[in-house]
Amino acid sequence: MRKIFALAAFTAVFAAVFFAACATDPMSGRRTMAFISNDELFPMAFAQHREIINASVVVTGTPEAQMLQDVGNRMVAATEMWLARQGHLNQLDGFEWEFTLLQDNSVNAWAMPGGKIVFYTGILPLTANEAGMAVVMGHEIAHAVLNHGQQRMSAAMLQQVGFASLALLTANRPEMTQSLILTSFGVGSAVLGTLPFSRRHEQEADHLGLILMAIAGYNPNEAALFWERMEALAGGGGTPQFLSTHPSSASRVSDIRANVPEALQTAASFGVHF
Repeated sequence: MRKIFALAAFTAVFAAVFFAACATDPMSGRRTMAFISNDELFPMAFAQHREIINASVVVTGTPEAQMLQDVGNRMVAATEMWLARQGHLNQLDGFEWEFTLLQDNSVNAWAMPGGKIVFYTGILPLTANEAGMAVVMGHEIAHAVLNHGQQRMSAAMLQQVGFASLALLTANRPEMTQSLILTSFGVGSAVLGTLPFSRRHEQEADHLGLILMAIAGYNPNEAALFWERMEALAGGGGTPQFLSTHPSSASRVSDIRANVPEALQTAASFGVHF
């Protein structure tokens, strides 16, 4: 009976922490986790970004570096237009946009909260052209605008609260039993919580990124071509989608093709036609 009460208490506390940490996302209207405000998060993100830049080889003065700046600025202008129409231009409060190309063979690009976006030279063969670069840029800008960094950090913090609570509840159990319980919680919370949470973020970033690149004047059909090149590089293998933080390239291409008409229609409403 005490086990049942302990589990019920843990569930109640965990749920209370979860709902207390939730806020309404102005972009989607749904409840999202917000343990930390952007006023607190942005300075930390900017400092970490600066540390990474200082420890890396920054590429400047090349056609690719200039293209990155041009695409970034053009995409930001489109983002501001789209947000203004939505009545959410304040979503960019505190943003300090910066687009950096690093000499690194990794096939990657990433965004930090507040508008710090980094491309590695290793992804350039896959972007292939300016429109391909806009595909990746739109995706990363969307992550930043949709506050995905804040939500992912909040999810990680919530998971740690769960671990700490379970560790306290199982403190008197044999070490092996405690280890099994905590491991089960970690796997369960990842598969049922943080991994689908991250996959949803990737899908949201793909969707909004497609719209933003179209408004900026880049043909959204280029997005499917980019992900097909990415899939070819991976050789069609990789981690199963269910256990991945990213959708599979194949499902990504399918979703993107389905969303192209919406992107074209939205761009047309801004006077951009293809």
